Amino acid sequence: MSTLELIISIIAAILIVLSGIITFTGTLGLVRLRHFYSRMHAPTLGNTLGVFCLLVAMILIFSFVQKKFLIHPLIISALLIITSPVTAILLMRAGIKRERFEPLTIYAPDEPGTMDLPTKDTSLIDEASSPSANSPTKEHSS
Repeated sequence: MSTLELIISIIAAILIVLSGIITFTGTLGLVRLRHFYSRMHAPTLGNTLGVFCLLVAMILIFSFVQKKFLIHPLIISALLIITSPVTAILLMRAGIKRERFEPLTIYAPDEPGTMDLPTKDTSLIDEASSPSANSPTKEHSS
C-alpha cells in the first residue's frame, strides 16, 4: 500500500465516521426536541451535512480506484442540498396551516427559543380587553 492510498483511506475513513456522527446527532435532535418546529432543523441539517461527507468520501475512494473523477456523487449532493431545505420549508408551512385549525402544541414560556412564539392561552387576551374586577366601581368622596 502506497502512502497516497493510505492518506486517501484515512481521509475517507474520517469523513465516513464524521458522517455517521453528524447524522446520529441529527437523529437525536429529532427524538429529543419536544415540538414540531424545533424538530425540523436537526434532521434537515444533519441529513444534508452527513450525506455530503459520505459522498465526498465516496468521491475520494472511487476516483482513486478508477483513476477518473466521478460526477455522480456531486449531482447527488447538489440535489440533496436543494431538496432537503425545500422539503423542510414545505413541512413547516403545512404545520403552520394545520395549526390554524388544530393546535399542534402549547408553548412553554420557559422553553429556550420560544419567547417570540405565540401562546395558545387566550385568557390573557380576554382579561386585557375586559374591565378588571379590581377596578373601583364607585368613586370615593373625601
